Amino acid sequence: MDISVVVPLFNEEESLPELAAWIKRVMDENKFSYEIMMIDDGSRDSSWDVVCKLQKENPLVKGIKFRRNYGKSAAMFVGFDAVQGDVVITMDADLQDSPDEIPELYRMIKEDGFDLVSGWKKKRHDPVLTKNLPSKLYNWTVRRMTGIKLHDMNCGLKAYRKNVIKSVEVYGEMHRYIPVLAKWAGFKKIGEKVVVHQERKYGVTKFGLERFVRGPLDLMSVMFISRFVKRPMHFFGILGVFIFIIGFFAAGYLGVQKIIQLQQGVTGHLVTDSPYFYIALTSMIIGAQFFMGGFLGDLVSRSSSERNQYLIEEKLL
Repeated sequence: MDISVVVPLFNEEESLPELAAWIKRVMDENKFSYEIMMIDDGSRDSSWDVVCKLQKENPLVKGIKFRRNYGKSAAMFVGFDAVQGDVVITMDADLQDSPDEIPELYRMIKEDGFDLVSGWKKKRHDPVLTKNLPSKLYNWTVRRMTGIKLHDMNCGLKAYRKNVIKSVEVYGEMHRYIPVLAKWAGFKKIGEKVVVHQERKYGVTKFGLERFVRGPLDLMSVMFISRFVKRPMHFFGILGVFIFIIGFFAAGYLGVQKIIQLQQGVTGHLVTDSPYFYIALTSMIIGAQFFMGGFLGDLVSRSSSERNQYLIEEKLL
């Protein structure tokens, strides 16, 4: 099969028939073999009934329905697990992503050799203050932190080589950072394509202001996991030793200062009367806890059944 189109959806009953017909037209014009995988993320309208109707009209439309709303990342993970196409295209169900972009995205994967191609909505039809400006700041931050030069990390329209989506696990809000997870997994040929951003035709956006809180938190989680998931001691141990040494030398300085005062016959306050003593003591305790946290994390990592699971591209045996 050439292409699998994964469409996560939540309360999009009005747009689904038009989207399915649009994808079918593009696929038929280009003579692609394909499947459309629609993942209903616990919709409260009749979206699932529409998916069932579309499946009867076109057997290449497939669907999975969640019992409740789990989020876009969960929907994409389940969709990725089920698809069979050589190239996997993801797009939103609100008609803001154009299926006309599919042939070029497919060509970039198959002919240009990209592992992943991300859409770039260079001209957006979104409110400037609530979406455009925060999106520019967010993408600039992600580029600086990850080194991946994408202008629109959050664009729902992306194309993946099949082995990419079978090698990453998305949860929480991790769908935003699939390029980061892919790069960590060894897929470094990541491209970008300017795509058309359609104005929303039906319904309202499903993403609120809370995405500005969850997104950065998940970015920090991705950065930590990608670097230290199999060696937590390298993070917590080094940090713990550093904090402990600061506290140790601070306490040592107070002790030496007190000894010098006693030798000079100066009777002053007790060392424990100084607030710096308690700051130093707290630093040593926190440092020791970080070190033990890293040690325990290493023990857990070494006992994990996945500790020696590595991504192998080819074998010659």
